[in-house]
Amino acid sequence: MTRVAAVDCGTNSIRLLVADADPATGELVELDRRMTIVRLGQGVDRTGRLAPEALERTFAACREYAEVIKEHGAERLRFVATSASRDAENRDEFVRGVLEILGVEPEVISGDQEAEFSFTGATRELAGRTDLAGPFLVVDIGGGSTEFVVGEEHVRAARSVDIGCVRMTERHLVHDGAVSDPPTPEEIAAIRSDVEAALDLAEQTVPLREARTLVGLAGSVTTLSAIAQDLPEYDSTRIHHSRISAERVREITGALLRSTHAERAAIPSMHPGRVDVIGAGALVLLAIMERTGAAEVVVSEHDILDGIAWSVAPGDE
Repeated sequence: MTRVAAVDCGTNSIRLLVADADPATGELVELDRRMTIVRLGQGVDRTGRLAPEALERTFAACREYAEVIKEHGAERLRFVATSASRDAENRDEFVRGVLEILGVEPEVISGDQEAEFSFTGATRELAGRTDLAGPFLVVDIGGGSTEFVVGEEHVRAARSVDIGCVRMTERHLVHDGAVSDPPTPEEIAAIRSDVEAALDLAEQTVPLREARTLVGLAGSVTTLSAIAQDLPEYDSTRIHHSRISAERVREITGALLRSTHAERAAIPSMHPGRVDVIGAGALVLLAIMERTGAAEVVVSEHDILDGIAWSVAPGDE
């Protein structure tokens, strides 16, 4: 086995995985997995730049991760940065900071590369299961963008579109620095309109309706699973490979969009950094399920981070 480390820096959160990878068996033995809400994409949709305070939050997390990587003695490290840093005018400042702290340059990957990593991470362990039929549609709902990938053993088609829980919240629910509490029907309709237009765009490339199994990734989806199971706290072992029916997603989405900040914050499994953006994230998932006709979504805790880890394992490069 080779000890590898992967960092995924998105619009809303930055995550670390340290694992032992064995390409011969397809096994990725997790040693440390952690997530920090840094909101790197704060205001990017409006200003086109990464905010100084957002950069500092991200660099603080990188310093913590550098210690963890060193403690575990990871032999290989890959740092992938997604939507927010891809869009920002001052991304060079971000690149310099990460290089100084972690010793590697962040790779600002394309949406298509992002989708490839997500698909590998989400489906590698599903191969051969008799209860889940291919093709798979892997949907990674991030902070700034959502990736759609259809494939079986390999990717057949992929597309990234600019709808994510943070981007939709900032675009439609933030007024004078405050988030609507709760959002109005008009604001919800505006988000839905953006999402439907993005789904039209995705369908030009990806045959969304041909998939037989929908696999959902990232914090909005995993949080919905925790809510659906009424978990007393976030429990990744119970969330991983859980299933949520379309009707349950509809019920939870409606409840989240009717609730206040305080009511959402009181949900035991809710991460504080997701309280204001979970409604928009849930609405994105609901729209995808309605568009594809999926009866349920299979929730995966293994996603782009696992795909990044596999990409630096010997034999998988």
